[in-house]
This record gives sequence, structure tokens and C-alpha cells, in this order.
Amino acid sequence: MLQRFFIFCSGADSDILETCSKGEQNKYVGIGATVFFTAVMAFIASGYALYTVFDNIYTSIFFGFIWGLLIFNLDRYIVSTIKKRDSIKSELLQATPRILLAVIIAVVISKPLEMKIFEKEINQVLLEEKNAMTLANKEQLALQYTPKIERLNQDIVNLKNEIAAKEAETNALYDTYISEAEGTAGTGLLGKGPVYKEKREKHDAYLAELQQLKQDNGEKIRAIEAEIVALNADYSSAVNDSQPIIDGFDGLMARINALGKLPWFPSFFIFLLFLAIETAPIIAKLLAPKGEYDYKFEEGESVVATWVTQKVEQRKLLLSTDASMNQEIYEEIKSEEELHRYKKEKAEELLRLQADSFHNTQLKGL
Repeated sequence: MLQRFFIFCSGADSDILETCSKGEQNKYVGIGATVFFTAVMAFIASGYALYTVFDNIYTSIFFGFIWGLLIFNLDRYIVSTIKKRDSIKSELLQATPRILLAVIIAVVISKPLEMKIFEKEINQVLLEEKNAMTLANKEQLALQYTPKIERLNQDIVNLKNEIAAKEAETNALYDTYISEAEGTAGTGLLGKGPVYKEKREKHDAYLAELQQLKQDNGEKIRAIEAEIVALNADYSSAVNDSQPIIDGFDGLMARINALGKLPWFPSFFIFLLFLAIETAPIIAKLLAPKGEYDYKFEEGESVVATWVTQKVEQRKLLLSTDASMNQEIYEEIKSEEELHRYKKEKAEELLRLQADSFHNTQLKGL
């Protein structure tokens, strides 16, 4: 049962193989097994690749199975269409496009498995890229908010400087009227005279302005600080909203790019392994000498080709003969006077009938 299945996988004619030796049958069983297990590897590889896309095991298994059947059909077609010929060059010529197709299939099969084999290394590369993208994202978003926040902070500094300047002026007036009272400056007279009162009133006026300025600027500073807090909250919200996009940066294309950043040597040997598996049936058929199956298959093809050619030639000869006979028969008929006279009489009779019918039609019209 298993042997017949592998023979089916090889694309060989099972009826012809049954008449061949066991060794010949085993050769095609091996070719069919290679085709089958290549399709199984294609199913596993495509299933994993599709799982990274759909993130659903049932969808991945379904489409992976379809892909495995496609690869199986292609491999079976490639192997079954390679025929042994008498010239190595002609065999290589017919096998070249099939080998190119096998190379493409090997690449398609090997890449997903490479991603699975080097999954940890790929995850490390993706983690580094995600961290870099997170930092770059924060810097880009900061460009939208930092200038506004810096301008608002500068406004706060200006308001505080305004208070400090007013406070310095008030303190200077305080020192002035105290010195006047002590007699250490101004008029130099000890006591609270008219000059002292004047300077005290000026200080008190500045002090009242300072209190009002602190109250006004304090409200402005609190409003600006609230605006800064809102901008920081918007910035944090923008970072949090964009972070899931960065965290989801692990799709198929991202993993392929990450795989390309790893050392090429291990990936290259995995590709060579699958290339050897994929081209093994083709190479085996090219290297193997003509076997019993090849001779019998060629004999069957030659029988059919000879039979078809014979039928075509017979039809051509039959058509040519029939045309010649028809030509001769009609030439003989044309030369017979009795037939000519009979046809003339019938024609005259037909003309008389047509004339009578026309005459009767005209009479009815009158």
C-alpha cells in the first residue's frame, strides 16, 4: 500500500512499473518518497509562516495544507516530465527550467523554517529594533510638545523674575527708610522725621504693588503649570497610543528583515539542505542510466506516436483518393448526352410552369 502511494507520488506509470523488476520499482519508490516528504516540509514551513501572519492555528493549518498540496503537485509534475534521452545535453536542457523552479521552491520552503530555527535570535533583533523605534517615537512626539512646554516654562520664569525684581525694589526701599530712621543714611538725623515718612509711604506702596503682583502672577503661573501638565498628559497619551503599534512590529516581513541581519552562513547551509532535498529527484533521474521502466515507457510512447501518424496519413490518403474519384465521376456524368437532354427537358418544363403560374396570377389581379 505504502509502496503504491510512493509510486503515485513519483508520477510514474504504475501499470508499467508492475512489469518491471523490484530494483526499478524501488528506485521510483525512493523518488516518490522524496516528493512526498518535500511536500510535508512545505506544509510545516508555510503553516508556521502563515501563523506569524494570521496568528490563528486553524487558518494556518488550512492554508498550509493547501500550500503543501501545491508543492506536492509541482514536484510530482517536475519529476514525471523529465524523460531519459540518449543525449546528456538534451536531458540537461529539458531539466534546466525545472531545476530553476526547484530552486524557487527551496527558497520558499527554507525561509519560514529558518525563521523558526533562529526564532530566539530574531526576537533579540526585533527587541533591539523595537527599543530603537520606541526612543525614536518618543523623540518625534516630543518635537510636537517640547517647544510649547519650553515656551510656557520661560513664561513662568519671566513672571517669577518680574516678582523678584519688584521684590528687590521693595526691599531696597525698606532698607532706605530703615537707614533714614537710624540716621545712617539720607539726612543723617536719628528719628522718624518727614523724610522717613515719605520713604516709608513709598515702600508701603511698592509693598502693596508687590503683593498684588504676586497674586496676579501666581494665578498666571498656576494656569501655565496646568497647561504644562495637560501637554505632558497629551504627550504621554500619544506615546501610549503609539506603543502597541511598535509592540506589534513582529510580522512576517519584519522577521524576514531581522533574519537578513543575522550571519548569512547558517541560513545559507539550511537553504542548501532544502535545495538538495528539492532537486534530489531531478538529479537522481538525470544521473541514473536508462532503466527498464524508461525503455518500456519509451516503447509505449513510440507505439502511440506511430499509430497516430499512421492514422493521420491514412486520413490524408483517403481524402485525396475520395476527391480524385469524385472528380472523375462528375466528369463522366457531364459527358453523357442522355443525362444532358433529360436535364434540359426538365428545365423547359419548369420554365413553362413558372410562366403559367405568373399568367394566372395576373388574371386574378384583373
